[in-house]
Amino acid sequence: MHNLATLEGPGGPIAVREVIGLVVTAVALGIAGRRLVFLGRLVSRGKADQYGRLKNIPKRIWAELSEVIGQRKLLQRKVPGISHAATFWGFIILLFTIIEAYGDLFSKTFSIPGIGHAAVLGFLEDLFSVAILVALCVFGVIRFVASPKRRDRQSRFFGSHLTAAWITLVMIALVVISLLLYRAAQTNVGEFPYGWWAFASHGIGRALSGLGKTVNGDLVTVFVLLNIAVIMSFLVLVVHSKHLHIFAAPVNVLTSRRPRALGALYSTPSMDMEAVDEDTVFGAGHIEDLSWKQLLDTLTCTECGRCQAVCPAWNTGKPLSPKLLVMSLRDSLLASAPRLLAGNGHGKAGGGAVDGGERGTGGDVASAASSGSAGTAEVPTLVPSTIEPDVLWSCLTCGACVEECPVDIEHVDAIVDMRRYEVLMESRFPSEAGTMLRNIENQGDPWGLGSSKRTEWTAQLDFEVPVVDGEIAEDIEYLYWVGCAGALDERARKSTLATARILHEAGVKFAILGPRESCTGDPARRIGNEYLYQEQAKTNIETLKAAGARKIVTTCPHCFNSIANEYPFLGGEFEVIHHSQLLDHLVAAGRLSPGTGLHATVAYHDPCYLGRHNRVFDEPRNVLSAIPGVTSVEMHRHRERSFCCGAGGARMWLEEGIGKRVNMERTGEALATGADVVSTACPYCLIMIDDAVKANQKEDEVKVLDLSQVMEASRD
Repeated sequence: MHNLATLEGPGGPIAVREVIGLVVTAVALGIAGRRLVFLGRLVSRGKADQYGRLKNIPKRIWAELSEVIGQRKLLQRKVPGISHAATFWGFIILLFTIIEAYGDLFSKTFSIPGIGHAAVLGFLEDLFSVAILVALCVFGVIRFVASPKRRDRQSRFFGSHLTAAWITLVMIALVVISLLLYRAAQTNVGEFPYGWWAFASHGIGRALSGLGKTVNGDLVTVFVLLNIAVIMSFLVLVVHSKHLHIFAAPVNVLTSRRPRALGALYSTPSMDMEAVDEDTVFGAGHIEDLSWKQLLDTLTCTECGRCQAVCPAWNTGKPLSPKLLVMSLRDSLLASAPRLLAGNGHGKAGGGAVDGGERGTGGDVASAASSGSAGTAEVPTLVPSTIEPDVLWSCLTCGACVEECPVDIEHVDAIVDMRRYEVLMESRFPSEAGTMLRNIENQGDPWGLGSSKRTEWTAQLDFEVPVVDGEIAEDIEYLYWVGCAGALDERARKSTLATARILHEAGVKFAILGPRESCTGDPARRIGNEYLYQEQAKTNIETLKAAGARKIVTTCPHCFNSIANEYPFLGGEFEVIHHSQLLDHLVAAGRLSPGTGLHATVAYHDPCYLGRHNRVFDEPRNVLSAIPGVTSVEMHRHRERSFCCGAGGARMWLEEGIGKRVNMERTGEALATGADVVSTACPYCLIMIDDAVKANQKEDEVKVLDLSQVMEASRD
């Protein structure tokens, strides 16, 4: 049979397979390289990012090792995680086979320098080849079984998108199959450098041995070229599909916020009104208003759906899918490429959407920023052209999507940036939010009850709580930041009273700001009114500094998160502790002794802004476990995967007219545990869960108590 490796030409033998292999490689690298340059230019059109993306190098290196190489997040779900890890690790090992394939084009005796033909390498190459094929079978079954059943809630694009997913699985399979056939044929012509440790290659080789040495020699050439062609074709497919994450994910993980992309929002944009001109844009109204990292996020999405699976909005019938939101932004980025790469600048809002004029609703901010934009050619804004308003306002900013994402996409930051634009530039937001914002601006709290009401709860105590008028006295250990809900809501006040009594009994000297305390600005910031947030924050920082605050204890995780994580960006550096942490400390130090007066089964609900955002998981559980009469049970979703109560992202003050109420979903999980008490450590959660318990007509059977109330009940 004619030898396919060479052909005779006028000048002698021509190495056909060398030429074919190199031409295929050059063409593929050219196409892929052009695509990567194009995508890089698109990402560079995003705004500068204020966060130091390459600071804290040791933690970034550890993230690369644990999340990218170690597949830590993916392995949290065993079956798909192990399958993905096997495929990922397999391709790392198969990089050696790619080097060997190219080397074989030029030399039958090629070996990788420094490694050679070690038997262990041959074994690992075959082992992971088989592992990849098994993983592909698992992926196929998962893709078939997990196909969306409810067409009205489908989360994937069908048609061409689904076909592309299957094509990808087939191409990966072809990479491995062509590799094994190439190596199997080598075993029959005496060119295979590994022994029987390469078990799969030798096994298939035995099946091909009957074809004879000449045919197997031609098969070596055919399959090595096929292997190279499939690999190069797959490379082109990768950079033109969602599988771009193979290249983008390591960069995205490396540049993600450390130690985590939760807690503080990623930036504190300048709200200096004196610097505002006609080109000023607050938030993200167009794709180029997002930061370069947020644009990179869109290209990194694997479309795995893990964010969607844990999203409380999606799980209760709302239109928000974090996955589809990111995919929609990616579509907008690619569709906007001609305009962005032509350097036409930002799309303008036209300036006609501003109404009102109250700072609390963003009116005069929008007026100042858009005064010169009339007549500028309009580009449709992201909302509603790309993202539906109901999608944007459904977000609870709970961070479940960010926690779950295996490639460190920062969904919440992008959502809040789009909300900023809607509020500050367009004055478009739910009407109930306007009332809440005006109340914060005019009265210093979301309910509009006023500062005079902030000390009313102290009248129910049989001891005096010092109210700081000037500076905090030297003997005061903690400034107790009560928070709006803790001071003004009737149910939350009960937890405030319990906390105050416990601290008093433990000998902890504390004081409050009383009427000098004002909303931290958290609801305003999460709804998108960055200006109002910063005004509130600056006022509070000034007050805390004037009072000489040294240590601050809060009962509200939202206040805790704002003061501890976000105020430092505006110059407010304070030592802040949550009351659950303080209770744990007091019990451990022997200053607080639980009693035996409570015998109950308690299910603890992790507040999003205490748990996921600030990693306070153990302290509340330590307090409960220290109470002799308490038996703790966990809800199905707890700790990092706790399900939101429905109050975050300023949703506490918005109507919930779509789908099932989030608090009903979460409370259903709590009731399913059979617990006598549902405990939490957040006034928002307390209110939302208590409402749902009453809606289920279970208030006579199940009590909803703050952690401090549970502790106090044990001492009665």
